[in-house]
Amino acid sequence: MDWTVTPGGDRTLSALLPSALGALGVAGGIDRIGLPRCRAVAVLLLDGLGWSLLHEHADDAPFLASLATGAPLRAGFPTTTATSLTSLGTGLDSGAHGIVGYSFADPAVGVLHPLAWAVREAPGRNRNVLDEFPPELAQPEPTALERAAEAGVRVRTVVPAEFRGTGLTRAALRGGEFRGVRTLGELGAEVLDALTGEGPALCYGYHGHLDQLGHVHGPGSPSWRIQLAQIDRLVETLANRLPAGAALLVTADHGMVGVDPAEALDVDTTPELSEGVRMLAGEARARHVYVDRGAREDVLAAWSAAVGERGLVRTGEQAAADGWFGPVVTDRARRRIGDVLAVMRDSAIIRGTAEPAESALRGQHGSLTEAEQLVPLLVARN
Repeated sequence: MDWTVTPGGDRTLSALLPSALGALGVAGGIDRIGLPRCRAVAVLLLDGLGWSLLHEHADDAPFLASLATGAPLRAGFPTTTATSLTSLGTGLDSGAHGIVGYSFADPAVGVLHPLAWAVREAPGRNRNVLDEFPPELAQPEPTALERAAEAGVRVRTVVPAEFRGTGLTRAALRGGEFRGVRTLGELGAEVLDALTGEGPALCYGYHGHLDQLGHVHGPGSPSWRIQLAQIDRLVETLANRLPAGAALLVTADHGMVGVDPAEALDVDTTPELSEGVRMLAGEARARHVYVDRGAREDVLAAWSAAVGERGLVRTGEQAAADGWFGPVVTDRARRRIGDVLAVMRDSAIIRGTAEPAESALRGQHGSLTEAEQLVPLLVARN
């Protein structure tokens, strides 16, 4: 499995919303991607639909595949939903916005899981920290949706109803009008309605079931493929019903690779991986390792030996210097990045006891491989 291209360039997920504002002609919006000028634009994010997965399963998604004529975008690191949605929402890479993983340590609360905005106290028991650690302070940079609304653009967010007021919504996608939906039909209707009317309009829509099925059954499994076919029909319907002057941009937050949990490296049954380790965060394909004082070199050596040729193990400083988190790494973000990072090319690093549910998943993401990093940018317009 190939590592991604060198970090950098303009075709990144973080450039998409600023480019959409540029395509709308909004002051301050800079189109770095080359989008068509339009009056209204919807960005539909399909969680987990990587560029390679789309091409491998083009027969299940003929309409989506027909739009895949340009180059993909690079999601950024780590390739996980919390990080990627914040990169999309803010127009910044993770080193600038500071949501540096599926979970990460912050001095204020310990290991934060931003999808739930909670600290895990024991397997199956989380403590919500919305009041203790407000998302607007954890991620204080303005979002592209806020900037658009301030510029007079009609802004709408169309996402599952249960996302209203969540920590990640407040951190990554605050601004504009929130519309909660429960079905594909509602999602499609709300997106089209948002694009109808006078003046510039921006809509962000999200669909997450493909990612869920990929995690549980594996990407490319029968249930995953049937879900992809349903999404293909939705996007075709939206494209055929776009109002005049509107554009639909379809993308994803990351790809996904299949993993056999039985072949994974289990930290909880490998004692040398716990020696000198104070906290462990991240996910199965990209781990943040926080070490005891003076233990970094020993931990680096132990993890390097255990991972071997299946991945890369680097210090946090090395990863930041190599651009994994983007060209800018703020002090806030640096405090959250592990002392040691382990990313996998093959297989995964699980915690069978501490994270039983996550460890059993058949599909994973988070790392630097092209299968996880490269995501579509599909454009349909009227």
